[in-house]
Amino acid sequence: MTQTKHPARTLLILSTAVLALSGCSSMKDGFGAMKEGMGSMRDRMMGDGPSATAKLEATKGNATSGTVTFKQHGDHVMVHARISGLRPFGEHGFHVHEKGDCSSGDGMGTGGHFNPTGKPHGAPDADHHAGDMPALKADVEGKAEARFHLAGVTLGDGGPTDLAGRGLIVHAGPDDYKTQPTGNSGARIACGVIESTKR
Repeated sequence: MTQTKHPARTLLILSTAVLALSGCSSMKDGFGAMKEGMGSMRDRMMGDGPSATAKLEATKGNATSGTVTFKQHGDHVMVHARISGLRPFGEHGFHVHEKGDCSSGDGMGTGGHFNPTGKPHGAPDADHHAGDMPALKADVEGKAEARFHLAGVTLGDGGPTDLAGRGLIVHAGPDDYKTQPTGNSGARIACGVIESTKR
């Protein structure tokens, strides 16, 4: 059985190892706390307001479909749209309409653009209907993904600017943002209803 020649050095090495392991544990705990804190910050930034979803389905003779989510964030609503079945490289008018009724098969049951404040039709960066949104721009596969926010509207509060229960329409052509009151964006190729998912 051999004896340790340098007990002081051995003790120093063991003490250093214990401290290092303790430090690793503290670092792990620190990183965990930091990750949790970042998650909480993200939740606060995104807000914990109402949300809604619209499932878009093709109108008769068309193939456009998709999902659009809405989330109240402070005084505006964040929108995330994922749409397929569009014209490759096409631009398509995209609007919230007055009524949540897609039963007609051609989207006409949704009525006109959602316009509770009596504004003219226009581009998102100008005076416009509450339901006027940025156009969808499709890629080579006829798919479009868009993220944007809407000001002057709410979700799930039952007020005059509430988007919940309204119709959502994708049009066959681009919106010129000038022609009143529709933007001359053509037929309604997909229809959905904005339904509240969280209050």
